Amino acid sequence: MRRWIRAAGALLAGLLLLAIVAPLLIPLPPLEGTLPPADLADEDGRFIELRGIQVHYKASGSGEPSMILMHGFLSSAFSWREVIGPLSETGRVVAFDRPAFGLTERPDAWGGENPYTADFAMALTLDLMDALSVERAVLIGNSAGGALAARLALEHPERVQALILVDAAIYSEGGSRAWLRPLLATPQMRRIGPVLLRNVRTWGAEFGRSAWHDPARITPEIWAGYTLPLRADNWDRALYEYTLASQPGDLASRVSEIDMPVLVITGDDDRIVPMADSVRLASEIPNARLAILPACGHVPQEECPQALLEVVQEFLTALP
Repeated sequence: MRRWIRAAGALLAGLLLLAIVAPLLIPLPPLEGTLPPADLADEDGRFIELRGIQVHYKASGSGEPSMILMHGFLSSAFSWREVIGPLSETGRVVAFDRPAFGLTERPDAWGGENPYTADFAMALTLDLMDALSVERAVLIGNSAGGALAARLALEHPERVQALILVDAAIYSEGGSRAWLRPLLATPQMRRIGPVLLRNVRTWGAEFGRSAWHDPARITPEIWAGYTLPLRADNWDRALYEYTLASQPGDLASRVSEIDMPVLVITGDDDRIVPMADSVRLASEIPNARLAILPACGHVPQEECPQALLEVVQEFLTALP
């Protein structure tokens, strides 16, 4: 019996050693066919170095109010293409890509603050505003961008004139589970994790379709815009590091502290952030206005731009 116990123990030890060593030794397919982000940018795409990172943004219009457009998860400044022009007739509009998304540089090593955290994203937003001489701005955030906008308004209210939260992911902030994070942070998972995430081309397509009330309206050109960032250098590792760095916070319990004009917008067929969440959000933020857009999904700025523009323009006109 003791021999069997010793043999079983040796076998388990061997399997454990194999599980630890193999991910560090097995050959992994390289990420092929990628380009520097600047090589993928449109003619109106701009880059500025902030905190050691080349940040991609688009800007249009002038005067007040200044509006900062903040995209959601797996999205980019591209998602605001239908509304940048019309909004620029009202004031200055800036849409930018946060690290891990769009055409902003994706560092794979850093000596200081992790560029994929929410704190870094807030600091980067403020740095961009400073670089563009924007003292106060109307933050317009969709999905995870809405959560970041709300967090920034709480931490730096002096820099935020008003908030427009579009299907904002306030009560369903993403992030890796606390118990899972130590495993994801191991050298083994940091090596193979980015490779596993390359199948985003498959599950990302389903996620994209679920964001629209009528996914049949997603044209090949729109899909090409969505997937363009998957041609940027280092996108797989950056997405993994972003996932690892993301974690739920206390935002949901603090929304009642927001003290500024707020407009909450939701599509009535949002399958990612349920409409009920936006209704709740508008009720918990003091004096917030609520607009429900019919026959619209999670990305009204893309699927229902005219309806969104109408309620946004009305809100902006009434700002003090």
